[in-house]
Amino acid sequence: MKYDFSNRVVVITGAAGILGTAVARAFQAEGAKLALVDHSPDRLPQIFPELANSHNYFFTPPTDITDPNSVGVMVAETRRHFERIDVLVNSAGGYRAGTALHETPLSDLDFMFNLNARSVFITCQAVIPHMLRQGNGKIINIASRAALAGDAYHAAYSVSKAAVVRMTESMSTELKDKGINVNCLMPSIIDTPQNRAAVPDADQSKWVKPAALADVILFLASEGARAIHGASLPV
Repeated sequence: MKYDFSNRVVVITGAAGILGTAVARAFQAEGAKLALVDHSPDRLPQIFPELANSHNYFFTPPTDITDPNSVGVMVAETRRHFERIDVLVNSAGGYRAGTALHETPLSDLDFMFNLNARSVFITCQAVIPHMLRQGNGKIINIASRAALAGDAYHAAYSVSKAAVVRMTESMSTELKDKGINVNCLMPSIIDTPQNRAAVPDADQSKWVKPAALADVILFLASEGARAIHGASLPV
């Protein structure tokens, strides 16, 4: 399916990651203006060298998405460059598991919650006021199938992704009558080189491809999804 995102400004966190890169390429192909967010000053120019000198694409300052001041600078610089933000895709996140809850260090819980949940809270908090002034916007968060039920040795990860689902529902209820759609995806295992290395004996043909996730994100960011609010879509 083809979409027209010309003159739409899309902010993508974790843009240098496997999923973020796929999402950025998908929006680029549909004519969107992109603000690409990453914590490193070097990774984005290496991955997207052809975008570096175009006014339609903006590599934001290195951003710690768990820090409100850093995110505030990123949003301010994005608006200075493009004057608006139409779509926010919170694709940044991470995974850490493998121990029973009583053996899991608090540092692992903090790491998972900060990276997967606090980051969404802070980034949405910074972007929503601008969308409210515009009277429209689309926010797409990335949760996980692990948010649906706790599984052994995944407590910290499951808790962090369940928080993303609840935040999505809360934001949607607050914003759906104000022209802003908020939804999230719950992918199964994403087919990445890191996951293939971690689980080499799994049936990787059943894993979801980053490009397939990007296709669903494009739909949720489109006018075709204008009546969808607060959904948590399994992919």
